[in-house]
Amino acid sequence: MDAGVLGGLASTETFCPQRNRRYVLVAAILASALGFIDGSVLSIAMPILRANLGASLVEAQWISNAYALTLSALILAGGAAGDRFGLRRAFVAGITLFIAASIACALAPTAPLLILSRAIQGIGAAVMVPGSLAIIAKAYPKAERGRAIGIWAAASALTTALGPVLGGMVLSSFSDGVWRAIFAINLPLGALAIWLLLAKVPADSPAHPRGLDLGGAGLATLSFGAMAYGLTAMSAEGGNGSMMMNAIVFLIGVVALAVFVAWERHHREPMIDLKLFRIAAFSGANAATFFLYFALSAVLFYLPMLLIAGWRLSTAEAGFIFLPLSAAIALLSGPVGRWSDRTGARLPITLGSFVVGLALVGLAVVVGVDFRGFWSGIFPLTMLMGFGMALVVSPLSTAIMTSVDDRDTGAASGINNAVARIAGLMAVAALGAVVGLAYAAAGGSASGSEFGVLPQSDIEPAAEAIRTAATGRAFQAVAAISAVMCFMAALTAWLTQPAQMLPTREGGPGGAIDP
Repeated sequence: MDAGVLGGLASTETFCPQRNRRYVLVAAILASALGFIDGSVLSIAMPILRANLGASLVEAQWISNAYALTLSALILAGGAAGDRFGLRRAFVAGITLFIAASIACALAPTAPLLILSRAIQGIGAAVMVPGSLAIIAKAYPKAERGRAIGIWAAASALTTALGPVLGGMVLSSFSDGVWRAIFAINLPLGALAIWLLLAKVPADSPAHPRGLDLGGAGLATLSFGAMAYGLTAMSAEGGNGSMMMNAIVFLIGVVALAVFVAWERHHREPMIDLKLFRIAAFSGANAATFFLYFALSAVLFYLPMLLIAGWRLSTAEAGFIFLPLSAAIALLSGPVGRWSDRTGARLPITLGSFVVGLALVGLAVVVGVDFRGFWSGIFPLTMLMGFGMALVVSPLSTAIMTSVDDRDTGAASGINNAVARIAGLMAVAALGAVVGLAYAAAGGSASGSEFGVLPQSDIEPAAEAIRTAATGRAFQAVAAISAVMCFMAALTAWLTQPAQMLPTREGGPGGAIDP
């Protein structure tokens, strides 16, 4: 290490000298963009992808869920890898695996191979996602860290907002196979991030020899995978698969979850500190997170299928459904966070969850009356949903962080992140069966089609009308169930979160007055 680097370390007390920190920030932004672009644009591309690969609804669910499964089950172990091996080394390894799997996704000739590639992509993301923010925090001293994280968050919000819009336009302008570009774009972005990290950023020393708890990670993967498989299998043929077999697989997942809890309780370095769940406010905030993100994930997965495959909107138009959500969170999180600091997190979380629930009730009503106005019906309701989520996101993070001691904030944040992703995994899996049953009950199967897939040829007007109406009924069921989940999130937040925050204790988080 040269004298300049040593001087930088002496003056800033971080592993990265000042002149090189901007490269850390750019690399972290690029890595975050990989996950954001894939997640949101893939939802828009799903109807086209299904038609191109001949993928069933169950396969479509697993194209989403294979990634969500490995990411949610391994993200806590992925965060520990940075502590054990060094953040730069782990971060580069995560990005490398992610882009290698992305290339496999772009080249996948069949849906099963795409599902396998997505699962591997999720393993890479489990290391890459926590590493993105962690390496910024380690590279920047405390006096500069807030500004750097703010730039990272703003860039991430911009990527999340514009990705689906630009992706939708590209999907509308080229042939059906252009969905592969969603994954192929990860190669240049990821390669640039890796080059910046290896060429411009010095290696950091491991924080401490923390164990990875691979046994816990394996049990979590088995548990969530079996439960998701059991729920997803019920979607096959409108829910007419082997109910007994599906139930057995689901119960295996439940048993594996119980074993996972016992393992974590007795493991020397567990992936999850179960003692945190003894804190009522922490448990309540995570329960509200599960309910809310279950609803959000379900709607954002199935709504593009309604718009593109059911109403035959262009992907360019459907891409705008993500814009209000991202824009509202980016613009309002700061003011809402300050409001939450003054009044406590209970009111904004409760109000925000309730507003999101009202927006989903509106979607159910609009779709139920067969009003097919996107800009006059769907888009305003997604704006309301975005406003509600903006009321929740920052206060929910505050509720998680202030419910535990300072030394546990990293673990608490990681658990909450995993809970949100597990909620999305279960939502897509569970509501597939609801969609299949509702679509079949409305006569959709009689038209010779399946929910959420574009017909490959023109069909009779009468059959098309039945197909469109059945698609609307199926999504209406998703929206109604998701609205109930939002109202449950609101009730949970109101009952479990402190009514008012007390001044911060020295050496610990803010105290609270019990509701």
